[in-house]
Amino acid sequence: MEWTEVVKEAVSYIEKHITEDITMYDVAAHVHVSPFYFHKGFSILCGYSITEYIRNRKLALAGQELLAEDVTVMELAMKYGYDSPDSFTKAFTRFHGYSPSVVRRDKTMLKAFAPLQLTISLKGGYAMDYRITKKEAFTVLAVSREFSYQNAKQDIPLFWQDHYALGNGKYVCGMFGINIDPQMGDERFEYLIADIYNPSKDIPEGFTVKTIPAFTWAVFPCRGALPQSLQGVNEKIFSEWLPALHDYEFAAGYCVEMYDALDKYPNGTSDENYYTEVWIPIKKTAE
Repeated sequence: MEWTEVVKEAVSYIEKHITEDITMYDVAAHVHVSPFYFHKGFSILCGYSITEYIRNRKLALAGQELLAEDVTVMELAMKYGYDSPDSFTKAFTRFHGYSPSVVRRDKTMLKAFAPLQLTISLKGGYAMDYRITKKEAFTVLAVSREFSYQNAKQDIPLFWQDHYALGNGKYVCGMFGINIDPQMGDERFEYLIADIYNPSKDIPEGFTVKTIPAFTWAVFPCRGALPQSLQGVNEKIFSEWLPALHDYEFAAGYCVEMYDALDKYPNGTSDENYYTEVWIPIKKTAE
């Protein structure tokens, strides 16, 4: 199944099971894609994490029912998977801007959130630089932390901020940012801020040494200020490169971002010429 079809099938599955306690892992299992890549691809293509999308659809439907039907807040909370009327009311108010009681009393305007309809715009082809290269296993010195897929988008940038604020940049400059989920199905994954390991040096306290296996990698070069340049490349990977890819598929639960040395650029990561790469492990598709 091509990536665009994966997202369409995921949206269809969510709509059919919207009142059930479905998670990103249920949806990924249904479309036969590892949570590792499904979470990343869905977020890039759709602009929402899968968890945000499910929550927003539930609250939009709950708002419609509140205005159109004789239903209690308790019934809506139970129907859409909230633990209590209070937790439902808080989520409803954050999403719509009004509490359920105000909406029912004043017939206020609600926020709409329709099911996604993914379309592909054909532009007569596109140019996207990448190379396919085999790399031997390599070892990194890293600071490691586990993240949930649900909160990774917000938490990983904070991890980088903490790393430098604690003075750990003197041990690991941050040549790599590495996602690791070997099973490609866990609820959490490991993330490394890493440099190439020098075995002649001691391992600082709180750091770890990790070997990244040998793979064939699709390597996507990226030039421009962060984070916009990397966001643009990732969007192209999932919206253009993957849908057109037939000979290869994802090989393993690894994703590497390589960052060039900051001292090469007058404005560091904000420099218009700053260079990064995205590495994705791939393998030949089964015949």
